[in-house]
Amino acid sequence: MPSLSAARAWASTHRGMLVLAAVLLFVDRLTKVWALHTLAKEGPVVLGKYFWLNYVENTGAAFGMFHNANTLLIGVMLLIIGYIIFSWKEIAQYGPWSQCGGILVLTGALGNLYDRLTLGFVVDFLDFRVWPVFNVADSCITVGAVLIGICLLGALKQKREEK
Repeated sequence: MPSLSAARAWASTHRGMLVLAAVLLFVDRLTKVWALHTLAKEGPVVLGKYFWLNYVENTGAAFGMFHNANTLLIGVMLLIIGYIIFSWKEIAQYGPWSQCGGILVLTGALGNLYDRLTLGFVVDFLDFRVWPVFNVADSCITVGAVLIGICLLGALKQKREEK
């Protein structure tokens, strides 16, 4: 277990990442509370032919998978959060973009976990009409996973070129 001084040193070194996480968690919470209190009562807001703000209570995962599997998905979120925390050194070795990706995945998982624990579902509201409705936390997870994937593929390519 890391010491308190080691944790402080890590936080000091990663201050920018922690600020990013805090801002994104705040934006995620703020937008979900707004959707819960406004869109749920007043209905969708049409912002164009292909973009609506549309309140959805999601008890499953992406693309409607695992409908009504909140308990399972809480476990999955906890595993993801644990993996990011305990694998931070490995994630960080691939550079700042990989670190940013890890923070984004962690932030998104925490945002959706909060909803699942407090509401029993995830609040989704961004609706492009051709894609499942999603939220800020889902965007964080997706962008973060893509960043990590790009970094890992880049490292793999570099290893192949070195051989």
